[in-house]
Amino acid sequence: MGLKVAIIEGRGKLGGTCLNVGCMPSKALLHASELYDAAANGELAAMGVEVTTKLNLPQMMKQKADSVEALTKGVEFLMKKNKVEYIKGWGRIAGPGKVVVKTEDGAESTLETKNIVIATGSEPTPLPGVTVDNQRVVDSTGALVLPEVPKSLIVVGAGVIGLELGSVWRRLGAEVTVVEYLDRILPGTDDEVAKAFQRILVKQGFKFKLGAKVTGAMATAKQAQLTVEPVAGGPAETLQADYVLVAIGRRPFTEGLGLETVGITPDKRGVIANDHFKTSAPGVWVVGDVTSGPMLAHKAEDEGVACIELIAGKAGHVNYGIIPGVIYTKPEVATVGQTEEQLKAAGVAYKIGKFPFAANSRAKINHEGDGFVKVLADAKTDQILGVHMIGPNVGDMIGEYCVAMEFGGASEDVARTCHPHPTRSEALRQAAMGVEGWTMQA
Repeated sequence: MGLKVAIIEGRGKLGGTCLNVGCMPSKALLHASELYDAAANGELAAMGVEVTTKLNLPQMMKQKADSVEALTKGVEFLMKKNKVEYIKGWGRIAGPGKVVVKTEDGAESTLETKNIVIATGSEPTPLPGVTVDNQRVVDSTGALVLPEVPKSLIVVGAGVIGLELGSVWRRLGAEVTVVEYLDRILPGTDDEVAKAFQRILVKQGFKFKLGAKVTGAMATAKQAQLTVEPVAGGPAETLQADYVLVAIGRRPFTEGLGLETVGITPDKRGVIANDHFKTSAPGVWVVGDVTSGPMLAHKAEDEGVACIELIAGKAGHVNYGIIPGVIYTKPEVATVGQTEEQLKAAGVAYKIGKFPFAANSRAKINHEGDGFVKVLADAKTDQILGVHMIGPNVGDMIGEYCVAMEFGGASEDVARTCHPHPTRSEALRQAAMGVEGWTMQA
């Protein structure tokens, strides 16, 4: 856009949570643990591939770190390519148009600018009564670097992060118990999908304690203990495990940003409000996890683009109704748009099309039959309102429905579009056919 830009980062490596301690390292471990699980638990042997399996955890961690290092260096290269000044240090606003940067050696310098974009992201939400030492009681960052495979792991929180990281260590041999305050997993996800996914995870060895409140934790050199009591009332119990992972969500990172110097006050959750990415302070903008909306890297990326377009005097827009969400377990879960529960609450008449992966030829021959595709369409106009999937590689396939919805597409548009055979993507078409009752393959 022709603007002169400086980027300030205190971590010492670019890429934020996603590249350093979030999306990327967790996906590296998810992929590696899937391969290990397939080899160790007979999945490969059933297909005629017999191997002797041995876990090399240090090597698994090394390949994760190598991948992350390559990605962060790639982002640093992009800064150089686009002539962005990269400043290593902690930045804070010091009044209108001023940012003070403190470097590792304690030196401070002041930058002057017309526009400040706050993109400081989020951090793990602490749990009252529980001290995270990242030794025996860990957060998501600590769970990525455990020095051993736990014999037992308790995950506090049945959201995306807890279930993904729980999957990693379950595949590598840990007994995993998930403790969740609510009476369901994956709050906000389509209820039918959440229930079906929980059944799949139970088959994989997960144990769940739903409707359970954690009231305290104690760590020793070799174990951690949790005190848990039913939300509905009843006697407390003590759970023991080698490690406890606290994964109850993330909160905006606003500490020490100097917001008060420009009159910005976050809400009680720490969220900085925005109006088309503008804060209440002139010339100060905000994007990503630190402001409202889903805490997802691709949402933040789209906001970053739109924000800079507006700063440069052009049109910038994000369609918040079509931001997909993916859980990278096996099978994956992918969703976009509204859930059945949201449509019912809004009084919207809708039709449902569903198709099971057990009836999809490619999934069947690959022994990946768990899950289904569910399409929700307006009963009158047939416009696609929401899509919810559990199955193999659905995180890659949800994009088809994002495009369809961006163009205001109907379920019939997908149903009448030729899909290649034999692929898992045919399940997306068959589910769309199901909205009007003409599914062909089941």
